[in-house]
Amino acid sequence: MLHHIADTGFLVALRDRDPAVRRKAREMFQRIGRPLFVCEPVLAEAAHLVSPRLVARMVADGDLVIRFSVQEQIGRIRELLEKYAARMDFADACVVRMSELFPDCMVYTSDVEDFRIYRRFGDKEIPCCFIG
Repeated sequence: MLHHIADTGFLVALRDRDPAVRRKAREMFQRIGRPLFVCEPVLAEAAHLVSPRLVARMVADGDLVIRFSVQEQIGRIRELLEKYAARMDFADACVVRMSELFPDCMVYTSDVEDFRIYRRFGDKEIPCCFIG
């Protein structure tokens, strides 16, 4: 079973100012189906950048499901933040770690530059679908 993991950029794209980006993100969201796995740092970023009410509604409706514990994964998160100190933020570290916890996954993101560089399990590319 493929696990669908949403990064902040994908959630932001659902409300993007550019109609083409917004349409593409919404079409992709409809195709993927529910749920999209997320972590709380992604939810916080998306709520700040887009709409706290929209993010809360998507969680309440089951569109977004939190499948990650920062507390349980902090050791690996810190390793990733050290490895990619020049470019990785906290939410990205959590998403990379989620891709390790759910090896059969697809990460939906707009962050092409960083997610082409990040590696899971040390040297493996992260399967991504880029939006935007």
